[in-house]
Amino acid sequence: MKHFRFLVIGVFFGIVLSKAEIISWYRIYEMFKFQSFHMYGVIGSAVILGIILFRFFNNGKIKDYLGNKINIEPKKKGFYRNILGGTIFGLGWGLIGACPGPMFILLGRGVFTILVAILGGLIGVLLYHAIKNKLPH
Repeated sequence: MKHFRFLVIGVFFGIVLSKAEIISWYRIYEMFKFQSFHMYGVIGSAVILGIILFRFFNNGKIKDYLGNKINIEPKKKGFYRNILGGTIFGLGWGLIGACPGPMFILLGRGVFTILVAILGGLIGVLLYHAIKNKLPH
């Protein structure tokens, strides 16, 4: 029960994403065909909000739930790895029609075929963990 508030926030966030049609395969399809601004507006808003929140984290104005300062370590610079990773992520997103977060919202809404995609994602994560030391980072 200690973390019940996080469950409530997650359920609320899932409802908001569902009502905003962020989990809709059709909306994602429109985005990849450059037919609608809907998803680009949502993603752009999230990026801007993320930049603002990162500034608050770095200034110490927002702390974690225990009151500790949130430290975000800078990532290594790398153009090619970002392009390659983004391309793989985008291809998977386009083929499946769902981003990793909304996959669980779809599961909660009763779309049980998304379990195939979730299982594939988990296998990919385990495979990456098994070979990450051999990859050029």
